[in-house]
Amino acid sequence: MPVACCLRTALYLEGSIKIFQGNYIQLPRIGVVKTYEILPNCKVKNVRISKRADNWYISFKYDIEPVPTEKVEETIGVDIGINTLATCSDGSKFANVKAYRQAKKRLVRHQRAVSKKVIGSKNRIKAVKKLAKLHKKAEFLVLIFEQFLSILA
Repeated sequence: MPVACCLRTALYLEGSIKIFQGNYIQLPRIGVVKTYEILPNCKVKNVRISKRADNWYISFKYDIEPVPTEKVEETIGVDIGINTLATCSDGSKFANVKAYRQAKKRLVRHQRAVSKKVIGSKNRIKAVKKLAKLHKKAEFLVLIFEQFLSILA
């Protein structure tokens, strides 16, 4: 059995999908699933269920009218640098996060460990799962960094 098929899978569902009690969702062929987040009370078009590094994720597609909000803060300038992540024109500074650099070092170390394992062995499968978890953490660090930059922009 190839290892790659077990590490990342996805399932698309359409049809009679219902949200009830805020964080429960009724899915066809699966049943009732509890989520960590409170879901909006609207009609869901379809659902994608995916497994990544031993964790399950669910994403929705639904129509909802956005509520416009007024901006109350004044405009400031942002300088993105090397020593500090961002320096604002009002004097506030945001520290540069070194976590991604450390995550890359861990990825290199675990990738080397995977390459030294015998192909098809249980220890290699365990090492590949651990490497997948580290890849997921590094990807989330990049997403958080991009979200932070989009907030500043």
